[in-house]
Amino acid sequence: MPRLKTKPIRSRLANPVNIQPSLAAVAPQKKPFFLGWIVLFIAALGMFASAPGQSFSVATFKEPMEASLKVTDTAFSAAYLVATLVSGACLPFVGRLTDRYGARLLLPIIALALGGACLWMSSVQSFMGIFIGFCLIRPLGQGSLTLVSSWLVGHWFEKRRGMAMGLLGLGGTLSVMCIPQINQYITTEFDWRTGWICLAIIVWAILVLPSIVFVRNRPEEVGLLPDGRMPDVAKKPQTSLDPAETAAAEFAIEHDQTVEEAWRHLTFWKLLLPLCTGALVGTGLVFHQVSIFAEAGLSVTTAVTTLSIQAAAASIGALLFGYLSDRFPERRLMAMAMVFLATAQLLLTSLNHVGLAAIYGMLLGTHGAILRTAGSAVWVNQYGRLHQGAIRGWVLTFQIVASALGPLPFALAKDYGGSYSMANWMLLVLPIGSAIAVWTAYPPKQHPPAIQTPVSTDA
Repeated sequence: MPRLKTKPIRSRLANPVNIQPSLAAVAPQKKPFFLGWIVLFIAALGMFASAPGQSFSVATFKEPMEASLKVTDTAFSAAYLVATLVSGACLPFVGRLTDRYGARLLLPIIALALGGACLWMSSVQSFMGIFIGFCLIRPLGQGSLTLVSSWLVGHWFEKRRGMAMGLLGLGGTLSVMCIPQINQYITTEFDWRTGWICLAIIVWAILVLPSIVFVRNRPEEVGLLPDGRMPDVAKKPQTSLDPAETAAAEFAIEHDQTVEEAWRHLTFWKLLLPLCTGALVGTGLVFHQVSIFAEAGLSVTTAVTTLSIQAAAASIGALLFGYLSDRFPERRLMAMAMVFLATAQLLLTSLNHVGLAAIYGMLLGTHGAILRTAGSAVWVNQYGRLHQGAIRGWVLTFQIVASALGPLPFALAKDYGGSYSMANWMLLVLPIGSAIAVWTAYPPKQHPPAIQTPVSTDA
């Protein structure tokens, strides 16, 4: 009589070795408190600690460093632009490293390196020193820390991933609110070199030790599934795996796509378009905001206050749209973000009152909040967790390049046309086109991984 034997699964998607660096037997988590919330808090600290490599922090050092080192504004800006492009070029490599080794290893290493880069910036004596420092702080802060932090959240949360991304974004928003003021105070009371030293201490103090002690790469490593769910062992009474291995096996049946597979579908590029549009147009508007407001007859105080309104709207919007992205398709919300951006650009054409400036700030802040929540969650929701670092690395690369180019159209319009208005009208086509594109970004047809099938053999 023929007997049945089971054909082993050979799918690359179901290989636990590729999913986790280690699958040593670990007892499932018994405590009622979900470790993922601590991991989320540390990831938000990572977003906060990315400040040394962010434009809002570097801007506070610009004038004192130029005056002290006798560096021209053009040279300073050019070095920053090149370093930004270097940061974008590094991110695909960092993403693949994160997929392979995990955030538990990379997060403290990046934090240590970023602190060291801040110490380098505190000791520079020439333009070349500034350039080298920018090429360190931009890839480490702006790029790597933000990528690794979002990677962690993508693994630990699924049903509540949008809300978790919103909470993660609050770390960055608080950084925008706090770090420039800290830099300004220290630079005024002491000097800019002391300011860079203080940033190094902040990064090391809040991130290195906590990430070593508390961070785990994935919930499967403590016998859990995303959101703190327990593996459904009851449905697998025949299994001999321990809870950690069972969790990893359930994780393995997700449909995951590589970067190369994602690129083959138009959906990837449609989802990417609003993020690049927001980076290009949004950066250009913020970069020239003081000058644009002055052209409209509004004061510097109004321009700066509007930036605060944008930050407040971004904070509230991060929670609201994080909640909504768990309940509605991210592509719908991203299309809404483009509508907000286009409305802000239209409002800019008749910006002649502080009340309109406040509405403008709320529109820009809300648009940014949507892109930081739904625009972050969509990639892991769409393409799975296995290669999310590599995919997000490329996405951030495109965004960084777009943001580096953003101020240029407005500057050209001002220099050659005498007004920022022409650039604003010309760029209006981008959010409108992006809204249409992302609205039609339907997921590509997915094929489930191979499953076990009985194979008949002779006795």
